[in-house]
Amino acid sequence: MRCPYCGYGESKVVDSRSTEDDMSTRRRRECLSCSKRYTTYEKVDNIPILVIKKNMNREYFDRTKIINGLIKACQKRPVSRQQIENIADEIEKKINNKMFTEVGSEYIGELIMENLKKLDEVAYVRFASVYRQFKDINTFMEEIKNLIQNK
Repeated sequence: MRCPYCGYGESKVVDSRSTEDDMSTRRRRECLSCSKRYTTYEKVDNIPILVIKKNMNREYFDRTKIINGLIKACQKRPVSRQQIENIADEIEKKINNKMFTEVGSEYIGELIMENLKKLDEVAYVRFASVYRQFKDINTFMEEIKNLIQNK
C-alpha cells in the first residue's frame, strides 16, 4: 500500500477494526516516511460458487433460493424468519468453509433437510416431499416412519 500523500511504499498499522457488516476490515495506517495517517479498507474476495443441478446445468449459488424454499416449507408453522435466516447462514457457511467452487444441489438439499428435521418435523416432511419427489403415498409414509424411528 503506497502512501496517498508522498507515495512511499511502507506504512505501519496504527488501529485495526472490523466494519459494521463484518465483511471488511478498517485499518488506520501511518506512513513511515512523511508520518501522515490514512485509512484503508480490506475486504475478502468471495469466489463465486456454482451449483450443479440434477440435469448437470450449473448456476451461481443463490442464498435467496434456500430462504424461499424454507419459507414455503415452514408456512403456517411456528418458525420465525430469524430461524430461517440462521439455517441459510449455516448452510452458506458450511459450503464456504469446505472451500467448494462447485457444489451439487443434492448436497444443499440434504443440508436443508438435516436442519429442518431438528427445527420442525412438519416443515421437514413438506420439504422432503418436494425435494425427494415422492411418487405415491407409500413413499411419503416411509419417510414419516423413518422420521419416527430416528427420534
